[in-house]
Amino acid sequence: MQHLRTNLLLTSIICLVIGAMFIISKEDLGISIGAPISLLGMVIFMWGISINEENAVWSKEKIANWIPDAEEMAEAGRIMYRVDTTLDEPIITTVLCGSCGNISEQEGVKPKTFTCPTCSKELWQEEE
Repeated sequence: MQHLRTNLLLTSIICLVIGAMFIISKEDLGISIGAPISLLGMVIFMWGISINEENAVWSKEKIANWIPDAEEMAEAGRIMYRVDTTLDEPIITTVLCGSCGNISEQEGVKPKTFTCPTCSKELWQEEE
């Protein structure tokens, strides 16, 4: 999860503020509702402070070298496939053929047509 520490700290502050609002309100049940919310806010705050987020983030090398798992996909009336394109430079597109489980990698964005080099099945052809 990305930004877990920040999300936990913001959530704890929100719980503490809402709990304090219930406690200082003139309602009869205000303290019985506000106290548990404030205690939960304190627990979440302690949890958020104790997290070391540096270890939870993927390195740039790990992100750049990621490819999908090679696996066959069940056909659902036609050949299934999966296309993944990176957003950062260098832009690389991987295509997983569901019929044979082959992963093809090429530079650039998704091509208009693609035929699997292993099983020679046409996966898609976009009309112009």
